[in-house]
Amino acid sequence: MMKTSDCDILILPSLGGPDGEIWLSRWERQLSSARIVAQADWARPEAGAWASSLHEAAGAATRPVVLVGHGLGSLTVAHAAAQARDGKNGERTLERVAGAFLVAAPDIEDDSAPAAMRGFGPMPRARLPFATLLVASRNDPHCAFERAEELAGSWGAELVDAGESAHLDTAAGFGPWPEGLLRFAGFLKTLPATQ
Repeated sequence: MMKTSDCDILILPSLGGPDGEIWLSRWERQLSSARIVAQADWARPEAGAWASSLHEAAGAATRPVVLVGHGLGSLTVAHAAAQARDGKNGERTLERVAGAFLVAAPDIEDDSAPAAMRGFGPMPRARLPFATLLVASRNDPHCAFERAEELAGSWGAELVDAGESAHLDTAAGFGPWPEGLLRFAGFLKTLPATQ
């Protein structure tokens, strides 16, 4: 049973990077073992570059790693796993990952997806090699719930129905997200304390 003090929590924000009020930023401030994985360009995301930043951060971790992704950050996790599987950035950095808590993964293949998000494709669909939980909203403007169900199935993730919560971002009222933090703590308890 893992606690926050047992792991390095790597936070992967979405397009535009973290604002100071979103739950991701609050978790980084509140959890001493959490940090945001910086990207070179938050406005023009490149899947390979973002995944490489995750590999670098995971490689520098000294404890088991738990990933927290929102929006494109969720897809960054899937892209990094695909890189490792294909032998790119295959420095075994993801072997430390005990689990991934993913929120509001966008459907980048939808015609209405913003151009910057579509450039993050193709959508990775292979099973993730670690325990994964995907939180999805029924009215997310970036992903139909049925599509989130498909992604969860492809990734081997447990799907959590967040009801009508839009994109689970600051604009939708998710600055503080106490329910999310409780869900995250519950997810940690399902992970082994050593990796």
